[in-house]
Amino acid sequence: MNRVAAVLLALLPLAAFAAPPEPDGYRMEDYRAPVPATLEGAKVVDTAGAYGLWEEGGTVFIDVLPQPVKPANLPEGTIWRDKPRDSIPGATWLANTGYGALDPATEAYFLDSLSTLTDGDTARPVLFFCLADCWMSWNAARRAIANGYSAVHWLPTGTDGWIAAGHPVERVTPAAAP
Repeated sequence: MNRVAAVLLALLPLAAFAAPPEPDGYRMEDYRAPVPATLEGAKVVDTAGAYGLWEEGGTVFIDVLPQPVKPANLPEGTIWRDKPRDSIPGATWLANTGYGALDPATEAYFLDSLSTLTDGDTARPVLFFCLADCWMSWNAARRAIANGYSAVHWLPTGTDGWIAAGHPVERVTPAAAP
C-alpha cells in the first residue's frame, strides 16, 4: 500500500464524524442527529460564546426543546407528570417550535413570541438552542432568519454543552402564547 492510500484509509473514520451539510429547507425528521457546523444567516456560537452573550445581557435566549405530550392511550388512573426542563437562566422555552413543519397556530405562537421577546426589533440579538445534536434549534433559528431577524445566534451544543461546562441552569415551563 502506498503512503497516500495509507493516509486516506487512516482518515476515513474521521469522515464519518464530519458535520452534515446544511439542507435546502428545514429538517423534517430524525431531529436528534448530527447537525451542520453552519447556518447561513446566523452566527454559530460555542458554549463559551453563548456564556459570554448571557453574561453581557441583551441577547434573547430561546429554548425550543419539544415538550413531551401525554400519550392518549395511557391506562385509566395512570398519573402523568410532565418531564421537568432545566434551561439556561433567563431563557424562554418556546416548546415544540423547532419542528421542520409547524401548524399555523404553532408558527403564529413562535413568531408572536419572538416579536414580543424582541420588542418587535428584528435586529435584536436572539440565540436559539435545544440539546446537543438537535435539529430543533437549527430549524427555529433558520425560521427566525426567514422571517427577517438579522442577529440570530445558534448554539449547537445546547443545554448539554452548557451543563457540561458547569454553567447554571434553572427550571423552566413553556411560555404561554403572547
